[in-house]
Amino acid sequence: MVDKQRAFAKLLQQGVSISEACRRLGIDRKTGHWWKNGGVIVTETGSRVVEPVVGRYQRAPDSGRYLSEAERVLIADGTRLGKSARAIAAELGRAVSTVARELTRNRASDGAYHPYTAQALMRARRPRPKRRRLETDDRLRLLVLAYLDKRWSPEQIVHDLAAQHGERIAVETIYQALYSPSKVIARDAGAVLRTGRLHRRPRRRGDQRRPRFVVPITPIDQRPATVLNRIEPGHWEGDCIVGAFNRSAIGTLVERTFRYTILLHLDGDSRAGAIRDQLIATFSALPPSMRKSLTWDQGSEMSHHHTVAQAVGMPVFFCDPGKPWQRPTNENTNGLLRDYFPKGTNLRVHSVEGLQRVSNELNRRPRKTLGWHTPHDLFANLQATAV
Repeated sequence: MVDKQRAFAKLLQQGVSISEACRRLGIDRKTGHWWKNGGVIVTETGSRVVEPVVGRYQRAPDSGRYLSEAERVLIADGTRLGKSARAIAAELGRAVSTVARELTRNRASDGAYHPYTAQALMRARRPRPKRRRLETDDRLRLLVLAYLDKRWSPEQIVHDLAAQHGERIAVETIYQALYSPSKVIARDAGAVLRTGRLHRRPRRRGDQRRPRFVVPITPIDQRPATVLNRIEPGHWEGDCIVGAFNRSAIGTLVERTFRYTILLHLDGDSRAGAIRDQLIATFSALPPSMRKSLTWDQGSEMSHHHTVAQAVGMPVFFCDPGKPWQRPTNENTNGLLRDYFPKGTNLRVHSVEGLQRVSNELNRRPRKTLGWHTPHDLFANLQATAV
């Protein structure tokens, strides 16, 4: 078992996910989570604390967030030459407060700053776990308990402690105490927190998040500049409008030059699979000159984007996260479609024929931007001459 735990820790240090490490070693995924995070196992005969074992065999590399030994040598050299903390920070590319704090916290007993002594002091302070503040401060722990019994959230508790009692703690301090295997706070997290979770949900840092798509996407900044001027037809924008509780949807496609709209009927169990099939069927029915590109947002419904691009012979570009204005034609059309498909309604009730009637009505409206022509007439004329 110890050998497997060592191998498990090594795999995690290499960046392998918990699920993949468990698969390679032939252990249950739940066991892997216990080894990684620890926790409390509740059984019929009682409960027992499981301490995380990964830390015994795994030493995390020094993070770039913290000063390295080489940087401390440069700080010592700069201090000896009489440089200010601001000048040293500029040379290191660090915040002034980082250098100033380092010079204050890690000076030797003689008052001078020695880089190797400073590194040793940092190493001595770093080992974990340390006793939590709510373990050592009985008064503060009782205050937090009183708030929790009133079903206040940790964030509400933190703000009121600062305002009413002058006590400043972090929200994370309360969460860690609640979920600590040693039960720093004598309350069950599932009972006092509105989420009701017995275990914390693991979170990754921004630079550790897994990409949404298995196959890498093509970002919108690689889209040809000719798409922007709307002179060349055949470039499309797409999206989904969703119904009540995100349980139903209709796919929308808009051609950028003529504002021609096509609605996709999504009635399958998998929205991603339905989008894939509808896009392939729709674009395959158009001549090649009318399928030059498709721009979509980064919704998971386009997880089969590579299949669509290969099947219909057109590239698929993706907007940047949180920037719907990069698909302006589609966003405007979705607003018009809400007259027919109000928010908060069940979109499954609309048939293929019903969607066709709506798109026909929208496409036969004259548009000022098209010189009061209709998208239907312009698109039909172009399609008749296209190859």
